[in-house]
Amino acid sequence: MDLSLLGIYLNDHLAGATAGVELARRTWRENEDHPVGLCFIQLVPELADDRVQLRRVMAALGVPEDGLKQRAALVMERVGRLKLNGRLVRYSPLSRLHELEALETATQGRLALWRLLQVLAGDDVRLRGFDFGARVERARAQQAELERLRLLAAREAFLAERSAEAPAEGGVPQA
Repeated sequence: MDLSLLGIYLNDHLAGATAGVELARRTWRENEDHPVGLCFIQLVPELADDRVQLRRVMAALGVPEDGLKQRAALVMERVGRLKLNGRLVRYSPLSRLHELEALETATQGRLALWRLLQVLAGDDVRLRGFDFGARVERARAQQAELERLRLLAAREAFLAERSAEAPAEGGVPQA
């Protein structure tokens, strides 16, 4: 096994997990009174646990952590907050949608990671003590829930304004 390339790959995923946990925590804080907040009560600890598990995998393989990549990922996550979302200083329904899409995409990456490690465990005894199958199943469940929430957020973002602007009976918009 080429540990130099695998180490780069695992550190890339660790950096993504670091940013992802931070994004999920922020999304949770911003949505405490929304269905997203209820889901994130479970999701945030699971993402943090996946990050811990990845660090254990790296330790088992003797792959050192790249702290610079993790710090860069955190900086990029914070820079990602500076996007135009239709509101200057407040959280926007579009912010929620973007965050859910980013987390759903990250979950697809985590799913790919766990599947790959599951395959590699067949060739490397150091990986055989990890239950990658359970991680794969959990990532699939997370992805399905994030997709459900993403579609809800999209409806809220794009249909809420339209319903407020819809003409009243007689074809005249309500004031």
